[in-house]
Amino acid sequence: MEHDHRFASREARMKASEIRELLKLLDQPDIISFAGGIPDPSLFPADAFRRAYGDALTGAAAGAALQYSPSEGHRGLRDWIVGQMESIGIPCTPDNIVITSGSQQALDFLGKLFLSPQDTALVTWPTYLGALQAFNAYEPNYDRLEPMGNREPGDFAWQAREKGGAVKFAYVSPDFANPTGETMTRAERERVLDLADALDIAVIEDGAYQSLRYDGEAIPPLLAMEIAKKGDIDQCRTIYCGTFSKTLSPGLRVGWVCAAKDIVSRLVILKQAGDLHSATINQAAMNAVAREMFDEQVAAIRKVYGGRRDHMLAALKREMPEGVSWSRPEGGMFVWLTLPEGMDGAMLLAQSLESARVAFVPGRAFFADGTGANTIRLSFSGASEAMIDEGIKRLGRLVRSAA
Repeated sequence: MEHDHRFASREARMKASEIRELLKLLDQPDIISFAGGIPDPSLFPADAFRRAYGDALTGAAAGAALQYSPSEGHRGLRDWIVGQMESIGIPCTPDNIVITSGSQQALDFLGKLFLSPQDTALVTWPTYLGALQAFNAYEPNYDRLEPMGNREPGDFAWQAREKGGAVKFAYVSPDFANPTGETMTRAERERVLDLADALDIAVIEDGAYQSLRYDGEAIPPLLAMEIAKKGDIDQCRTIYCGTFSKTLSPGLRVGWVCAAKDIVSRLVILKQAGDLHSATINQAAMNAVAREMFDEQVAAIRKVYGGRRDHMLAALKREMPEGVSWSRPEGGMFVWLTLPEGMDGAMLLAQSLESARVAFVPGRAFFADGTGANTIRLSFSGASEAMIDEGIKRLGRLVRSAA
């Protein structure tokens, strides 16, 4: 039976993730994958989680771990997150925190909260594919956010009105962004905050990679910069999305939002309607492991991933032909390649899977307007140095032959 005519109009804008589809290739042992931006499972603190789940299911604690819990989230975990936020310059209280099922759910809720059909979201070109997927369900338009561009706030507002809506928020991933690996300067962050003030819109700050800095000087999050100006988080328009997926475990699906109480209270209502609360036992386990070893775990993965980043950058310099350029990230999980003009990343991927057996993500999926055909994203977090050497050698040969 065909159901297409019964679906809501938003369904047509909801597309399968190219990245999630490519992750299926990980089951093929002869594929060298630079596709998924996923942590190395060998670095997960499995023993610590084993102890945490055992404790959560022992004695009187078992009843609480297996029971419903508050939509705001596990109080002990929220208390820990308050300390973590304060360590990066964001003073807050547990009432400024709501736990979500990964930061992806946070993006979905924020799209639902702010976007009516034909409203405009400001995003960078390129931007995180998962954000586009989350926002697309609410039928927005997109406009290009260039933090140091020359466009006046009124131009953004006029363009949004011409399309039948209003500008509602700017979405940024300021540290080691997915997909480019680039970091916004302090001046760029200040410009985004100034633009948001001028347009009276929210700023969604995706802090997924904030902990994964390998070198360079840390820059305060946008929310920290705004609090420094306004004095109180409850007077701020920036909404910080955090996650444990890149540090402790992606499989437990534990993230959070830190924002003004007014925003958090509305997100709690959306949480109640969406899934009541994130898994109680997962929150309890995450609280225990974060308190036991978060800093130790972050230090360990920084050392490993930083080495892999250096190895990939050296391999690219050694193997890539003239006409190919790439980002040099100070942290995160990604290197962004720009191929010679006229080369198509999707076509290159098809050739690579057939002949070179190397997987990566074509860049077009990260552009709201479908441009960026001559770009690709490489992830180094899940690849050993030997895999990086061999994979980049194969990819370099393929690019050279296709140029």
